[in-house]
Amino acid sequence: MTRIILTRHGHVEWIAPERFRGRAELPLSGLGERQAEALGQRIAQSGTPDAIYTSPLSRCVRTGAAIARATGAPVQVLDELADTHYGQWQGLTHDEVRARWPDELRTWFAAPELAQIPDGETLAEVLVRAIKVLRVVLHQHAGQTVVLVGHDSINRILLLHALGLPLARYWRIKQEPCCVNEIEVGDGETTVVRVNETRHTIGLTSP
Repeated sequence: MTRIILTRHGHVEWIAPERFRGRAELPLSGLGERQAEALGQRIAQSGTPDAIYTSPLSRCVRTGAAIARATGAPVQVLDELADTHYGQWQGLTHDEVRARWPDELRTWFAAPELAQIPDGETLAEVLVRAIKVLRVVLHQHAGQTVVLVGHDSINRILLLHALGLPLARYWRIKQEPCCVNEIEVGDGETTVVRVNETRHTIGLTSP
């Protein structure tokens, strides 16, 4: 049985008010740093993972480092875990995007699988990356426990794929900062054990 602990990076400033973060380099906030430390302790309680992989963006690298400190597991970057490339929408609020691309934004929320972000990725392209991530885990860490530190978007896609659900269900899954999801793969079967667990971050507040 291969066990995948899928998590999201800690809080960053563009989460609220929300902007399209994408490939922008955003440091963890003070809250995000505390969430990452709590996440590391939460994962350590269930044993030492065999490997940790993070998105190349610093908010995930920092979160992965906190998990590594708590567990002693080796950590490395996996480019395919990067956030969705939002093209011309990166850094903009929803209202700013709506003012310039109203039809495209409407499609993004109503039928995300059909959305085409100007100069950005489609969800189908993100799915291709997500499958590459799973191949790395299953080929290099069969029978082991692996932590993946990703983003809201790539995590939703990984979970949809594990559940056998279409990209049209993208908005049906929520991912809070430093949440814990768990996926088990064995004997050709994939089981999603938990989604968006956040008990370890309860009570943490902004500075």
